[in-house]
Order: sequence, then structure tokens, then C-alpha cells
Amino acid sequence: MQYFLDGYRSGNPRIQPAAEGRSTDQGPLPEEVDVLIVGTGPAGLLLAAQLSSFPDIVTRVVEKAEGPLEVGRADGVACRTVEMFEAFGLAERMIAEAYWINETHFWGPDPGHKSRITRLGRVQDVRDGLSEFPHVIVNQARLLDFLLEYMYHSSSRLQVDYSHETLKVEVPEAADERVSVTLNTPNGEKSVRAKYVVGCDGAHSVVRQSIGRVPQGHGEDKAWGVMDVLAVTDFPDIRFKCTIQSAEAGNILLIPREGGYMVRLYVDMGNIAPDAWLTQEQVLEKAQAVLAPYRFEVKETAWFSVYRVGHRVTDKFDDVDHEQVNNRTPRVFIAGDACHTHTAKAGQGMNVSMQDTFNLGWKLISVLEGRSPASLLHTYNAERHVIAENLIEMDTRWSRAIGAAQDSDDPQAALKGLAEVQRQFVTNSEFTAGFATHYSPGLLTGDDTYLGLATGFPPGRRFHSAEVIRLGDAKRVHLGHVHRADGRWRLYAFADMVDPRSPGSRFNALMAFLASEASPIRRYTPKGADPDAVFDVHGIIQQSHLEVDWAEMHDFLRPHKGPLGLQDYQKIHAPVLGTDQDIFDLRGIDRGAGALVVVRPDQYVSLVLPLDGFEELTQFFSRFMLEPS
Repeated sequence: MQYFLDGYRSGNPRIQPAAEGRSTDQGPLPEEVDVLIVGTGPAGLLLAAQLSSFPDIVTRVVEKAEGPLEVGRADGVACRTVEMFEAFGLAERMIAEAYWINETHFWGPDPGHKSRITRLGRVQDVRDGLSEFPHVIVNQARLLDFLLEYMYHSSSRLQVDYSHETLKVEVPEAADERVSVTLNTPNGEKSVRAKYVVGCDGAHSVVRQSIGRVPQGHGEDKAWGVMDVLAVTDFPDIRFKCTIQSAEAGNILLIPREGGYMVRLYVDMGNIAPDAWLTQEQVLEKAQAVLAPYRFEVKETAWFSVYRVGHRVTDKFDDVDHEQVNNRTPRVFIAGDACHTHTAKAGQGMNVSMQDTFNLGWKLISVLEGRSPASLLHTYNAERHVIAENLIEMDTRWSRAIGAAQDSDDPQAALKGLAEVQRQFVTNSEFTAGFATHYSPGLLTGDDTYLGLATGFPPGRRFHSAEVIRLGDAKRVHLGHVHRADGRWRLYAFADMVDPRSPGSRFNALMAFLASEASPIRRYTPKGADPDAVFDVHGIIQQSHLEVDWAEMHDFLRPHKGPLGLQDYQKIHAPVLGTDQDIFDLRGIDRGAGALVVVRPDQYVSLVLPLDGFEELTQFFSRFMLEPS
């Protein structure tokens, strides 16, 4: 973490100084804003957290509830989501509080005693090397607390306007007019005009309905009871994630919760009438029948709910029809459950929802800051709609596998079905960890032409971090953790085999180009701004940090910044010593030629280029960036 760039100040460095005109009391909702976020679920607050670091962008968040969520709802946090939270500086706190899912266990009818359940298999939840972070369980309310705190401690001091219900959204025909949003507030109806509106208002989204978007798919006949409980039991795997399928009583997904004592049960209640109401006692009785002969005595219920969820994807995630894409740019967006709904079996809802707005946030920042044209916003639907379709497809396969194992009356067929459940779990492990997203070549993502230079960083995939030694202070750090949720692009230059101090080094030549007036960095960075205000460049050399002195490296990687002209000591890195494989080996970097890896503000790789790919680099950014006026 870096701070004091603007001068010394005492206190918590995570609390940013308030921007001019901002204070702890943000005041009533103004009549005009730049971005209005509707809803304070994970998608809405993740977007708000990103925008809160840009006080020049007037952002407000409205929520119909009277206050923040306190208990219940989603709990699974995928490895990829923890990586994303690291960009906000929140991962360490999250994983310290969370329950870590280390193994998943599979229970089914005992082949010799059908009336009993027995453990039939166990697998490591996340395979080695997939991420430096674990798959964890955190109460959604607590996760939202982290984001609310981040917003409030940002320079904009952003807070939520609670008890503000969105009634309708109206998009004017004229492109230069703002979107009108009608709200029901404690003081009566109020109209707000916004440049952009983002509906994160759930499966029954008013924003979605206002722009005429329609969820497409089918409903779920089955009902699921969900309970967060403090219980006493002799079930031996109570602190492991388990899929439990009995011969006749049904099935349970068991998720241990944070804190060491609480557990969540997803109990399949079967097909029930749409207007039927299930009680907490009925759900518990069903769960106890599945767990028999093990005892399960609930001492306290922290949260209880019953839900039915289908597999649905909304036809489009913004307000521009397909035939209008060349003539209009989006002004209203939807994200999260407003876009896609599915079962809880795969634990993806909250994770994919936040990835939606992590994708959208930096694009809104780029447009509102004048870095990119508004046409950039078309890429949100183009990239995220296909991800939602893939999610539904995977969740459908997983649901069918569980259902087939449960519904068979033949003991041998049931065992085969349970084996298929375990196989599907392993097959889908990359998806459930959050790493199946692969953006296709397009405006923001290049192709695989130069992938051979860095095989571990395929374009369209998330940047897979690895450890390095920071040359300026010999600290062992994860390279990917330099990435902040600040709307900046990252360029990681992996040096060629020639000594980086030599004039013949391609790595040195790249730094000279990036420092020149011909480079996209100079072209798209506003005059007078810090040299890394838009692009954050890092160099990774092949030599040991014991062999090379930081002061010997190119000046471009030792920039002076801030009002005091302080020097940045954290942009040059070396391999970790004493390991069988360093970052060059782990990520398939061509040691002879080196490689330049270009990473989007949302941590996804855009491009792999040779170190002398100056023209390709320039052409890439010219496709969607504007020179500052």
C-alpha cells in the first residue's frame, strides 16, 4: 500500500481526505447526477465502490429498503471474487473473517444400508496453483459492509440514500438529454436526471421493466428452504462443504459458515404449489430426515427463507436495441439478478453479479473522465451477456446431475449418479472458482498471435498473479496485487534475456518508447497529470534482486509523482529466489524474447505483445481511447 504521495497526514491511511465540496453529510439527492445506481446488493455496491474514488463523477445510490442488509442471502465468495476484492484492498480482511472451503465431501445412501447415508467421496475444493486466494464463505451483509465502508472512506464520502424506491425510468429520444428517474422518497415523489442509470435492483427489477427488457428462460418447480443455524450434531462432516443425498428423504447442500459454529443448509423441498407456504419447522424436519441417523439439534436460527429460482437470462443488458447499436449509445444498464437468475447450487449468483459491475465500472469512468468515447459502453452487453448464458448452461448441467442422482430408485444407478455429481464438480471447478470467463477477441481484447511469448496470460482471461521480489526494497509480493480498482490500465513488461542495463536490451528499448512522445502513454495521459495517471507500467527483470540495483534501471520505471515530486520505488520486480519455478516459468514467459502483457482495469488480459510491438500497442489503444482536450 502506498500513501503520503500528497504529503504526510496522521491517522488511518485507508481513509482518504474528502474531496473539495464533499463531507460526511452528502446532503439530499440532487436533481442531476452523472450515475444513479439503483439497488444495494453486491452488484450495486461494487459499482458504487469503484465510482466513489472519482469525486468529479457525481454518483448516488438509491435503495428502497430502510437500511443496510443485516443477515442472510448469498454467502459463497469465489477465488476470483477475492482477487477482485484485493484490488480494493479488502481481501485480507475478508479472508481473515471467512470460512475457507478446503474440501467438498459427497454423501449418499450407504450401499449396504439404504436407510443410512455415508461419505462416498471427497475432493480438494480448489486445485493447487489456480489462485493465491481461497474459496470462502462470508455473509452477504458483511461483504456489503466492506463495500459501504470503502465508499464512505473514499474521497467522495459516498453513502446510500435509503427509503428511496424507484418507480420508473424514462429514456429520452435526444442523446444529449439525461435519463429521468422517478423515486418515491420519505418526502414524497422526486425526479432525478442522470447521464447513466444502472439497475442493480434484483430479479423483479423496475429498471429492467422500464427499458422493456425481458428475462428469457424457465421457472423452477422445486422449492428450496435455506437456514443459517447454530446446531449441535454428531454428523462428522459438519465443518465441510457437503452435498448430501439420502435414498428417500431428499437432498441437502451443507455450507459451513464463518465464525466456527454456524452452518447453512439448502434443503430441497421438492415440488410444491406456487402459493404454498413452508414453515421453518417443515424445512428443519426435512433436513433431519436427510441426515438420519445422525442427530441435528438446532439451538438458534439466524436466518430462514424459502425460494424458487429458475434459469433465466434477460434479452439484453442495456437500453439500446441490437439494430440501434450503430446509432445510439447506452444510457441505462442492468446487472446482477436483473440480468440472470439461477439456482444456488453452484454458488455463482453474487460472484457473477459483482463481475458484471466490475466490468461496467471502469468503462463508465473512462467515458465520464473523457478517456474514451461513449461507444465503449456497448462492450458491456457484448461481453457480459455471453458470460450469463454460460453460467446458466453450467448451472443447468449441475442441477440435472444432482437431480438424476437423487431421483433414481435403483441403488446402483443412484451410486453412478452420485459419481457423476462428483465428476461434474471436478469438471466445473474452474467455473465455480470464477475463472471460466474468457472474453472473445474484440475492441478491448486481442487475439492469440503472440501468446507463445506468455502462454500463462491468454488474452480474455484474468491476469494470473505470481510472486516476485520488489527491487526497490526486496519485499516478496504478488505481482497482481499492484492492481487497484482505480480505472487504470496495467502494462507488465517481462524482460528479455539481455541485461536490462544494456543498450541492446529490448526491455530498455520498450521503456524508452513508452517514455517518448510517440507512446500511447504520453498521448492519452492529460498534461500535468502524474505519468501513471492512466497507465501503470511495471517491469519484471530476469536477474536476481541481489545482482541489479534499483537505481540502475530505466528512468521511466522510477517516475516522480504528486505535488511534491516524490519518486515511486515500486514499479520494478525480480524473480523470487530459491524456488524451482519463478514467475517466468510459472506463466510461460519466453526468456529469450520477453513479453509485454497489457491488462484491462478489471484485471483481464487484453493483449500479449513482443517487447518491440510498438505499432501494435499504439494501434490497440487508438481504437477506444481519446486524446485529452
